[in-house]
Amino acid sequence: MGLWFTEKQTDNFGITAKVKRTHHTEQTDFQQLDMLETEEWGNMLTLDGMVMTTQKDEFVYHEMMAHIPLFTHPNPEHVLVVGGGDGGVIREVLKHPEVKKATLVEIDGKVIEYSKKFLPEIAGDLEDARVEVKVDDGFMHIAQSEAAYDVIMVDSTEPVGPAVNLFTKGFYAGISNALKEDGILVAQTDNPWFKADLIQQVYQDVKEIFPVTRLYTANIPTYPSGLWTFTMGSKTQDPLEVPESRFHELETKYYTKELHKASFVLPKFVKDLTE
Repeated sequence: MGLWFTEKQTDNFGITAKVKRTHHTEQTDFQQLDMLETEEWGNMLTLDGMVMTTQKDEFVYHEMMAHIPLFTHPNPEHVLVVGGGDGGVIREVLKHPEVKKATLVEIDGKVIEYSKKFLPEIAGDLEDARVEVKVDDGFMHIAQSEAAYDVIMVDSTEPVGPAVNLFTKGFYAGISNALKEDGILVAQTDNPWFKADLIQQVYQDVKEIFPVTRLYTANIPTYPSGLWTFTMGSKTQDPLEVPESRFHELETKYYTKELHKASFVLPKFVKDLTE
């Protein structure tokens, strides 16, 4: 039978993957970190037993978190990524020539260390000259920033452990303060099958702070249910009204100019969460 990794996504449901070998396992100061080599998905990073990223499907999440807000913003020069120590969102951010500086604030330095070692195609751009990497608490970094960023991306784990504060209304209010006058927030907000209440609460919290609030989706097979949501809050810019002239060619595997607007077309049961 061999060794299998199983993520128990609810009390009654999980996903499982056959493991070739364990590259590294460690209880860090913040969470249980495991780097596994799987038969189906290549190298896989898990934190506290939850899949964070894999070599095979990582591009979906990272492209959709980065390109939707960056094409929506007219001139995204300064970008902050909270979490995201694997470096995948930073890699996608740097594909935009307008970006002059990208700051990564990851609370667990071990995530960065082992992503560089075992996921180099994801984490390789963390060494880029435009990138500043800070091993720090993203919640506190936001609280200490004012009108500093054009776009802030919250690439957090699920709302447990060190990420629990990253799903609060106070945090989103802090992000609004840390953004410039035309700034944009995007946060991963889990899946509508098992976390409908979370999506509904975050959407309402963001809507009370940002004039433009939108929910969009992507298909990520190793995440719970496969259907994933992102919540965007914008001070002035609507992702559904991006002028054609703003789009430029990018090397992507999932995101396209056409998908930009299509991803906001929601299934009825998901749309209901925003009303």
